[in-house]
Amino acid sequence: MLLGVFILINLSATAQEQPVEEDQLARAAFESAQLIDNHSSYVYPKGTLEMNIQHRFGLVNNGISDVFGIFGPSNIRLGFGYGLIDKLNVGFGYTKNKQFLDLNAKYAILQQTRSNKMPVNLTYYGNMAFDLRDGSNFLNTSDRVSFFHQLIVSRRITPKLSAQLAPSISHFNVVEGYVTREGEVEGTMKNNHYALHIGGRYKFSGQTSIIAGYDQPLTEHLTNNPHPNISFGVEVATSSHAFQIFFTNYNALVPQENNMFNPNDYQDGDFLIGFNITRLWSF
Repeated sequence: MLLGVFILINLSATAQEQPVEEDQLARAAFESAQLIDNHSSYVYPKGTLEMNIQHRFGLVNNGISDVFGIFGPSNIRLGFGYGLIDKLNVGFGYTKNKQFLDLNAKYAILQQTRSNKMPVNLTYYGNMAFDLRDGSNFLNTSDRVSFFHQLIVSRRITPKLSAQLAPSISHFNVVEGYVTREGEVEGTMKNNHYALHIGGRYKFSGQTSIIAGYDQPLTEHLTNNPHPNISFGVEVATSSHAFQIFFTNYNALVPQENNMFNPNDYQDGDFLIGFNITRLWSF
């Protein structure tokens, strides 16, 4: 009996000494912070510096005359981001068209686990952009400011297939309008615009994937309603690089500009060629 008691005490002490194994995080659903025209749910680790180059050529409609938009008017954005602390990235970027300077942040609220105790990732992305163009179009400094907020829900469904769903709200301090006979200003567009993004990636080799996305406007304006966006292409990614080349009908590179003012209608063939290049450094 004494021997049995000693054995039980020893087993109990050994069990208490062994640490409880934590539920490990699943592999990231996406390998780049960018998914064509939208942000993915991926948040870089602490101490990671990102450089991001986004380029959109002109529309392909003119055919060979401007080499399917390659020699047409282009739009470019150069951005930088940094993993400030665990789960939080901050960054900024500068866009050619309308000279947008944007300050942005991304935070991983929830992260998918291997046991599926947490079945999805939930990430917040937001920015504040400033239109820095010269001219008298802006009466006040605040007229230059716009905002974007998005919640990104994603899941790594299989080792090859990942998908995400992301509702968003875009806000411009000043939108199109007119002055009535009574001298009151009436807006033809609303200051807030709601939209929904659906995107995905399918890996068919270790480094190469097919990527696609769809963006649906939800807000109805009195005039100039934006068109939906369809995008699809190929991504080649390594641990420190990601290169995406694709077709899209978004030309702007600040998300609120795309969601609220997209003039390109895919039903009329208004597509353009674009690419994103991402480079990472760890410190």
